[in-house]
Amino acid sequence: MTSNLMIIKDKISTAAQKSNRSEKDITLVAVSKIHVEETILPVLKEGHRIFGENRVQEAVQKWPPLKEKYPDVKLHLIGPLQTNKVRQVVGLFDTIETVDRPKLARTIARILEEEGKFCEIYVQVNTGLESQKAGIAPSEADDFIRLCRDELKLDVVGVMCIPPVGENPVPHFTMSRDIGERNKLSNISMGMSGDFELAIENGATHVRVGTAIFGKRPGY
Repeated sequence: MTSNLMIIKDKISTAAQKSNRSEKDITLVAVSKIHVEETILPVLKEGHRIFGENRVQEAVQKWPPLKEKYPDVKLHLIGPLQTNKVRQVVGLFDTIETVDRPKLARTIARILEEEGKFCEIYVQVNTGLESQKAGIAPSEADDFIRLCRDELKLDVVGVMCIPPVGENPVPHFTMSRDIGERNKLSNISMGMSGDFELAIENGATHVRVGTAIFGKRPGY
């Protein structure tokens, strides 16, 4: 497990150097969805502190005791978020990477104010216009970012994308990067276990890697 983490960090470093970037500019989000405490602990003991989770209920059950032991852990929500789960999310997560519609953005803004909480926000862009996938359409991304940032005063720090399976991810990576640059957002979350090096070469600042660190998920 630990060796997997080091291998990924080495690959991140190499990919960064290949694109004349510093590895310090790339953040590894270790995707721990489905994995249990016994699998996550070795990565925590190695010193890694940034993790991604897809499912709110799973994270709410799993992470509070781990965060007691490791209070400097930062959690990213990288799965779809329903409005009725927002209060749970802002109480546990530090970053929401999947904000993709006005109703959700307004709910997050209201609950953050009510709870006196702070949360970094990424706008998820559906670069492939896939009907089954969450994300704002690329043509609507600029207006939505302005709504979140200017009207709702959310701390929008970046954009996130998940390219369609089986397609060349590069056009989706460059589209996401361009949206981020156009809106002066410093963070671009893209790239997973199979393509994170390519994502780094195309501008990713955050890569979401699970299987390559933790191994195959239980039941998959």
